[in-house]
Amino acid sequence: MRRHLLIRLSSPLIAFGGETIDNFGVIRDFPALSMVTGLIANALGWDRGDDALHNRLQERLRLGTRLDSPVSRLTDFQTAQLGAADKAWTTCGEVEERRGGAASYDSPHLRYRDYHTDLTALLAIRLEPADDSPTLEAVARALDRPQRPLFIGRKPCMPIGRLVAGWVDTDSVLHALQLAPLANGSHGLRAQWPDGEGLLPGDRLVDVCDERNWTSGVHGGWRPVREGLIKNAGGVA
Repeated sequence: MRRHLLIRLSSPLIAFGGETIDNFGVIRDFPALSMVTGLIANALGWDRGDDALHNRLQERLRLGTRLDSPVSRLTDFQTAQLGAADKAWTTCGEVEERRGGAASYDSPHLRYRDYHTDLTALLAIRLEPADDSPTLEAVARALDRPQRPLFIGRKPCMPIGRLVAGWVDTDSVLHALQLAPLANGSHGLRAQWPDGEGLLPGDRLVDVCDERNWTSGVHGGWRPVREGLIKNAGGVA
C-alpha cells in the first residue's frame, strides 16, 4: 500500500491554466502538474530561484483529479489604461515597462482571462520516492500552515476551506480517487490520473503538456494520462 494525500480545491473562481495565446488566457478542465507543483512550493516557502527544488518535486509528483462539481466557465474582460511612466509587476520580480512610440499609449491594454466558477476538485497525490524531502507529511503540514498566501492558478483565486482533505492508503492514484469521500453525495464524476495508475471502463488515453521546466520557465514535453468517469466513489471501489 502507498500513501496518498487528498487535497480539496474549492473557490468561487479557479483557473486551471492552459496555453496563453496573445492576450487570451485559457483554462483546462484539470489542473496541470506544474500548477500543483507551484502550489506546494508556495506553501513550503520556496521562491522561483529554487528551480532545482521545483523540478525535483515535479518529477516525484503523481497527481490525480476528480471533479466533484460541474464545470462552468466565465471569461473576464480586463482593461487598463497605461501611460509611458506606468510600470507593471511580474512574477519574475522584474519591473516591466511598455515599449513603443507615443501612439502605443493611446489605447488601453486589453486581455481576456477564463475562469472556472464555483468548482470543487479533489486531488490525490503521491510522492516517489516517498522518503525524499519534502515528504508527503511535510507537504500536508505546509498546506495547513503555508509560508505565503495560496491561490489556485491565478492570484484572485483564493481557496475556501482547508485544503488537506485526508489520507488514503492504496495501490494507485485512481483507487485513491475512488475511495475519497464525496462532498456532495453525487456519482458519475469526471477524473484524470496518470497512465499506469489504474483503469476504468470506457476511459481514454490522452497526452498532456503540463510539465514546466522551472529553470527556463517554459512548458514542454508530453505525458500520458487517462480520463474517465468514476461511477462509484466515496468509499466504494
